[in-house]
Amino acid sequence: MNVSLLGAGAWGTALSIAFAEAHALTLWSREADVAVDLRDNRENRRFFPGYRLPDSVAVETVFAAAVADAELLIVATPIAGLRPTAEKLRELGCQVPLLWVCKGFEAGSGKLAHQVVGEVLGAGQICGALSGPSFAEEVAAAQPTAVALAANDPGFAREAARQLHGNRLRIYANDDLVGVEVGGAVKNVLAIATGVCDGLGLGLNSRAALMTRGLAEIARLGVALGGQRETFMGLAGMGDLILTCTGDLSRNRRVGLALAQGKTLEQVLAELGHVAEGVYTARETDRLARELGVDMPISSAVAAVLDGRLTAGQAVEQLMARDPREELA
Repeated sequence: MNVSLLGAGAWGTALSIAFAEAHALTLWSREADVAVDLRDNRENRRFFPGYRLPDSVAVETVFAAAVADAELLIVATPIAGLRPTAEKLRELGCQVPLLWVCKGFEAGSGKLAHQVVGEVLGAGQICGALSGPSFAEEVAAAQPTAVALAANDPGFAREAARQLHGNRLRIYANDDLVGVEVGGAVKNVLAIATGVCDGLGLGLNSRAALMTRGLAEIARLGVALGGQRETFMGLAGMGDLILTCTGDLSRNRRVGLALAQGKTLEQVLAELGHVAEGVYTARETDRLARELGVDMPISSAVAAVLDGRLTAGQAVEQLMARDPREELA
């Protein structure tokens, strides 16, 4: 299958490496210097150093050329880049099936990725999300990984999962696109909260409680948006939450650790040097929860810390001071 990866950051590069053995891959980069490095040195030293791009992967900077022969497109930009990428596809009249690996709500609109794509490319566009517990570094290193693939067309989800499935990157079809997207989005917010918890030295009991109650928040919002509750017990829910909240490669977790040290958000992001989607998703999550009347105290506290309305310590005190309630209510 001819597959085009749109975006040559960490994920675009990692998936190009992972899929190159079984498929004809084209990797599109909007940055000319990254493309030159990938072509000449077969390494993305700017965004993903230390991993070799297979010689079989073509590297393109011309968008139209990158998608011309594609049978499947995978958008590997941050969520902020999804709409501009979809607009490029609309301009070309390209209606090739489309997946994305970005996670979050679009800033300002609060839309999930499939809503953005549908708005730009129309309701008939076949599209879906590839999401689950996966760090790009480990995928590129061929370490065993399992993720979910959900789409607006269940038949396409099953066929795409079958074709992309490999011995090291196992892909499971899922028919709940909303649930998979919400799980992937909100777990980043909870990873910031867990980083704060660990950074303040609150202990493993606190971390476990925070992750468990955080999963309940994710499920409440997901169901309110039309997702299926069981999805949040799977790879794109609990699986992704566990990895992002506990893994040292998690950018969002590192944001929380730094905030617990008293650093400002501006300092944290400058030191991080990469996009941490949870920073932007926290505000949209909090806004959506308020609009829908969904109780999400942890997510709300994270948004307050990021906005400077609470310190990390004050957020913890506020959460601990909440009135008791039934666990499964």
